[in-house]
Amino acid sequence: MTAAEAYGRCRAITRTEARNFYYGFVFLPPERRAGIYAMYAFSRRADDSVDGDEPLEDKLRAVADRRAELAACYAGTPPPDDPVLVAVADAVRRFTIPREHLEALLDGVEMDLTERRYADFDALKRYCDRVAGAVGLVSLHVFGFRDPAAPAHAADLGVALQIVNIMRDVAEDAGRDRIYLPADEMAAHGVGEDDVLAGRATRGFRALMRDQAVRARAYFASGERLLPLLDRRARMCVAVMAGLYREILDGIEAEGYDVFDRRVSVSPGRKLVLMGDTMLASLTAR
Repeated sequence: MTAAEAYGRCRAITRTEARNFYYGFVFLPPERRAGIYAMYAFSRRADDSVDGDEPLEDKLRAVADRRAELAACYAGTPPPDDPVLVAVADAVRRFTIPREHLEALLDGVEMDLTERRYADFDALKRYCDRVAGAVGLVSLHVFGFRDPAAPAHAADLGVALQIVNIMRDVAEDAGRDRIYLPADEMAAHGVGEDDVLAGRATRGFRALMRDQAVRARAYFASGERLLPLLDRRARMCVAVMAGLYREILDGIEAEGYDVFDRRVSVSPGRKLVLMGDTMLASLTAR
């Protein structure tokens, strides 16, 4: 299998699975876009390793398999018939992606197997840094950067997106007996686990979610300082992704933080509008 064929398969995976991110990726030049597709496809494979109904031992084994696959990619010996790994091996070499960031992602995926509650935001932040901040750092290497301040902002933007994910998916996660809201903050607002698991949008729950929104916006503010540190096409990509998640956050706020009634999303038409607005802003920026 050629690298071009492998990247093509990763593109198909991304187009099917990354309904929000895909709209931003199209702004990148072809080579960097292909690199992002490869990284997304590997991340998707890692996530899928722990989302099924298999026994814990099987899931832990699957994560170990992902680590072995990653080692093969960095050694330049991926299985020649595996398109995702062929593409990843080419991308980590081409864009000099530090292995530690992808290992951190796998650490975060593994956390989902053993940790279903988080005592406070410090504990949750460690999870967000792994499953999202690390992805931001991987993406940054594909985009290209020179300013030493860029990695911190990329990681913060990843955390912002993950907090929005957590807010949007409270009901879905509760169905899997997972609660990603900080337990100490839940208690401070009089929100019990039973409230979340039963889908009760109490006054305390809404206040708790409002606090998460404030936190997300603070991380957005830091993360979006990355934009002027990127070239124009990467900047447009990141701006679209950040804009889409801001729209989701706005939608959650518009629903009064009741995320149990329906899952907030951005329509395809609105995504296209955001893409157009971002392109226009980039073209007219000084």
